[in-house]
Amino acid sequence: MSRFHESQDPALLALVYTDAAGADRVLTQLAMVLLEQDVSLAGLVQHNAPRPGRSRCDMVLEDLGSGRHVAISQDRGPEARGCMLDVSQLLTASLMVEESLSQEPELVILNKFGKSESEGGGFRPLISTVIGSGIPLVIAVPWRNIESWRAFAGGMGQEIALEGEAETVAGLLAILGYGPAAATGSGVEPRGSGL
Repeated sequence: MSRFHESQDPALLALVYTDAAGADRVLTQLAMVLLEQDVSLAGLVQHNAPRPGRSRCDMVLEDLGSGRHVAISQDRGPEARGCMLDVSQLLTASLMVEESLSQEPELVILNKFGKSESEGGGFRPLISTVIGSGIPLVIAVPWRNIESWRAFAGGMGQEIALEGEAETVAGLLAILGYGPAAATGSGVEPRGSGL
């Protein structure tokens, strides 16, 4: 059983952000530190691969249970101004995480409660499965989706505002029980337990 699960009930931590690239880096750094500590993880972190001559990058998810990568953005050509998710690839990534849950990880990290999840799709069923399993979950939530997240979470868990990256990772490790005993001065600002 993870230390976060022992200290929080329910074990649900929403990392609220305005800087998507920064949130991706924080989750990736958090996962790498925990893996170095031999913490059993499941979930997904996002890597953004720049494409020369394109205004948008490719979104690639890394499955923390297997290390496999899944590209989740459709190539809409060099003139595209926005991203379009490849729903079939998103489903593939979700199934990889569900498969990892059978290994009883100590913690699940999910890259985002994004637009798809706000609209009732995307990883929403996976998030429900993780919450129902009792395995602690850390998930990034953009501020623009916070009301939808709060409605979905139904008052469970805790919200943390992401600030400086290095300080945030140290603070999150402390909150999760894998770092120094206190997160004071860590750059992590609790938003209360009422979602």
